Amino acid sequence: MKNYDSIIVGGGISGLLSALVLSKSGKNVLLLEKNRNLGNNCNSYLVNGYQVDTGPHAITQLHDGGPLRYLMENYFDYVPAFVDYGDYFIRDEDGLKEVPTTLKGYLTMDMLPRKDRLIIAQSLTKLLLSWQFGNDLSNISVYQCLPWNALSSDTQEFMDTFSYFLSGKQAKETSVQRMFVGSGFIGEDIEKDITSENSEHKYNDRFKRLSYVSRLLNNNKVDYNQYYPRNGLKAILNAIIYSLPETVEIKTGTAVEQIITENNIAKGVLTKEESYFADTIIYSAFAKDLPKYITDLPESYISDLSRIKQSKALTIWLGLDETFEEFNYTGGEVWFKDKPFWAMPISNYNKNFAPKGKKLVGFMFSINEGNSLESEKLEAYNTILRVYPGINNYIEMIHYQITIPEKASVSINGFIADTVTPVRNLYLVGTDVDDRSMGITRAAYSIIKLIKSLRIDGFIIEL
Repeated sequence: MKNYDSIIVGGGISGLLSALVLSKSGKNVLLLEKNRNLGNNCNSYLVNGYQVDTGPHAITQLHDGGPLRYLMENYFDYVPAFVDYGDYFIRDEDGLKEVPTTLKGYLTMDMLPRKDRLIIAQSLTKLLLSWQFGNDLSNISVYQCLPWNALSSDTQEFMDTFSYFLSGKQAKETSVQRMFVGSGFIGEDIEKDITSENSEHKYNDRFKRLSYVSRLLNNNKVDYNQYYPRNGLKAILNAIIYSLPETVEIKTGTAVEQIITENNIAKGVLTKEESYFADTIIYSAFAKDLPKYITDLPESYISDLSRIKQSKALTIWLGLDETFEEFNYTGGEVWFKDKPFWAMPISNYNKNFAPKGKKLVGFMFSINEGNSLESEKLEAYNTILRVYPGINNYIEMIHYQITIPEKASVSINGFIADTVTPVRNLYLVGTDVDDRSMGITRAAYSIIKLIKSLRIDGFIIEL
């Protein structure tokens, strides 16, 4: 039996970042991944000459002070190159229009009825003014803040679509707070400062709130500050793996069957092959599955974990002849009618993602889990054919993916776990441990919380 300083369960982006931070802090680390490959939702691979990612991605908050930027600058041996993500568009029967990010933008969004535009703009202004004066919007749903039954079916589908892509759930389960943050109307980290009793923090919070409301009312466009790795998601994965010191031991194809505890203290893990022991256990798999690995968790904690909500996504990657001109832009587009989707032509960031003269586009759909997977695939594919007439004449490659984009949807009445667990020396990381931002950025936030919990980064780790 070999002892380690830390054992990490799971080799996705959160587990790998944990291994990087701990090992660069002088710890001897074992990482166990049940699959053959590392990275999970942060990876790229080849399909008939096309380089596809594990679903379309945009990397948020890559500015100074953003969580992934912080980790790259302090722990990576080299930083991948990123390019500006571009703009977000809405597609309807008349073509592409930019997603509104100002009050004027909502008022002039002619794809929705004028009456509905006025309702949305009025509600938006009222809620932001309420938020400016300190009111909490995290428990008010998008559905609740609008006279839903007075809206047209198109507007209802529009609000449901954007709610889903920002939270993983529809308008009835998406908070206004999440909608405002995801749309760029308010800053991601402000709510984390509100609980502070420090008068300077309170002043800064009021100032920030006022600046966001002023920006909206003065029709200043949102700067999304989003990027895409020039060489695909695998560039981030490769940079982490390259940066791992020799003190990290990785075992793939090794599933953890039990987390060993004694007197409510995590001691190690049990696999089919053998047992491993460590001073710290970092669990980066699904938090909702934690009770499968520990039999004596508190009932209240098990109940909380059971409230974690997830949603599945279907991505269809199409390899197209480059002469199909509908995707001659950088960024992403949303179709919100009938079968909503988010589309992203990633070969416009790097032509090497597709064979010469070809184009690669990803389409992400939500999945109705009451339907069979085959029927969902067929309906999604037929939606693409309907939205882009004639596209079937340009398709050379089709590839399907099923993913869980976030380990926990940020929804009302859902649950987001904390880094610290009721079991001593057992910590959680991942997109079910922090509710800020989305995807890789959200995973990076959870690592920042781990750093603070273990007092890494300028401090001696205290267990």
